[in-house]
Amino acid sequence: MRKLIIMAAMWLPLLAQGQYHSEVWSPDNGNGTYTNPVINADYSDPDVCVGASGEDYYMTASSFQCVPGLPILHSKDLVNWEIINYAIKDKLYEGDEEFTKHFRTVRHGDGVWAPSIRFHNGWYYIYWGDPDHGVYMVKTQDPGGDWTAPQCVIKGKGYIDTTPLWDDDGRCYLVNGWANSRAKFASVLTVREMSADGTRPIGQPVIVFDGNGTENRTCEGPKFYKRDGWYWIMCPAGGVPDGFQLAMRSKSPYGPYEHKTVLAQGSTTINGPHQGGWVHTKWGEDWFLHFQDKEAYGRVVHLQPVDWSTGWPIMGKKGEPVMTYKKPSSTPHHPSVNPVESDEFNDTKIGLQWQWQANYDEKFGVPTAFGTMRIYTHKLDEDAKNLFLVPNMLLQKTPADEFVVTTKLRMTSKADGQFGGLIMMGLDYSALVVKRVGKEFQLVQMTCKQADKGTPQEEKVIATLKPTAEDKTDYKPGIHEDIYLRLTVSNAEAGQPHGGRPIVRFAYSMNGKKFTDCGDEFAMRQGKWIGAKFGFVCAETNAKADRGWMDADWIRVTKKK
Repeated sequence: MRKLIIMAAMWLPLLAQGQYHSEVWSPDNGNGTYTNPVINADYSDPDVCVGASGEDYYMTASSFQCVPGLPILHSKDLVNWEIINYAIKDKLYEGDEEFTKHFRTVRHGDGVWAPSIRFHNGWYYIYWGDPDHGVYMVKTQDPGGDWTAPQCVIKGKGYIDTTPLWDDDGRCYLVNGWANSRAKFASVLTVREMSADGTRPIGQPVIVFDGNGTENRTCEGPKFYKRDGWYWIMCPAGGVPDGFQLAMRSKSPYGPYEHKTVLAQGSTTINGPHQGGWVHTKWGEDWFLHFQDKEAYGRVVHLQPVDWSTGWPIMGKKGEPVMTYKKPSSTPHHPSVNPVESDEFNDTKIGLQWQWQANYDEKFGVPTAFGTMRIYTHKLDEDAKNLFLVPNMLLQKTPADEFVVTTKLRMTSKADGQFGGLIMMGLDYSALVVKRVGKEFQLVQMTCKQADKGTPQEEKVIATLKPTAEDKTDYKPGIHEDIYLRLTVSNAEAGQPHGGRPIVRFAYSMNGKKFTDCGDEFAMRQGKWIGAKFGFVCAETNAKADRGWMDADWIRVTKKK
């Protein structure tokens, strides 16, 4: 109870005011400048719009199969961002029984691809392409409130990276890219006319750009704008790790378009700078938010100034990305804020930093009234070789290149084989868990390389632990293990073991004061279209037993010492 009172006093006012300040990465230098990335976390394919006030900016990004989906971030200056909402709450495509059922199982890399966010006639719209199902749209008049259920505006396979444009005469056009994995062609952009409300196509698609066979291969992620009588499509090309940003213009939405490269790595260390959103501010400034692919860390968000003096949007410093720059003009006295990471679990709602791996089921886990987050054991299929398809992992994005995650847990077990703990999840993963064996627990490192290929995981027993508590009842008694677990992420140098990939090291403590390093080093690896994520795993191999559970008391993200 004392913990609840003290920590609630410390954390809840900050979170209520949206003033969370990260210990591990903040882009605001406090002197009128910022340092990229403005969000050092995996917000892939970001897009941004100016809000109704002209002084608020809203960002969304790809969320793929993760739930909740379509994150909504807010900023007053394009540098300091906070998570305020999700447009998709508990289930992808809620209201569509077939697709809701489809996403009950983990569909790595499917779902919500490269959304666009727009403000038009008092409404905020988000469009995205689901490559397996079609083009979808949600809308709201309050980005921090409820969004409409997803509406399919074009049904079919292969559609990705969709952006609407409402023209001066009220007509609506939609640009999109194509997924080769579904359509069996790519590197082209198409434009079609939609109904004025943007809910259905009324014209046939027209190919307006073809990058096949040229340096502009893999053109995708288009964003549609109009400026000074010109129609503009801005899109990446050349591939994700080492591509560049194109701008193209025409006097007609259907082209033909002339194009130029307006942002490329050049002599900088910022690889593949592309795919994002342009904004023109009320202060007459122009800015471009885009991602950089940092492999295991995912696609992090950078901010570039935009110069239109040549008639083209030349980004960064003469077409090369900046690392440090003067902050955008804004109303004074905005606090430095960052997307929330640590969690005391004192709220009755799950924190906005967390996502599940599939459509939410209440049997995954729920907050408690006792200042903890309870996660129940997921029943693994008999033929499961690893944890890749466990839906109830509660995970969040990595927030920096180097950081430490410490959590206090209680594992409650009703039967042999039930386990829970801390995991770094990707196409490869490693977890430090406590697992019941007989009337004791084992501390086990579970590691799997190429989990997506069905490779069996390896288990390394580190210690045998006596239960810290046992139920005093004759009816289905459980045993409990109270423990502190820690993972530390270090940014390995290129040429070192593990190919320069970030390194995860584990440790544990029985009292929260003295930690013992344990297990093998693990090289982080990204997930399917997303960066590696850390958080909680709780599962079991006993199909008939009552579920066990894990209560997470808190989790804290701090600097690496």
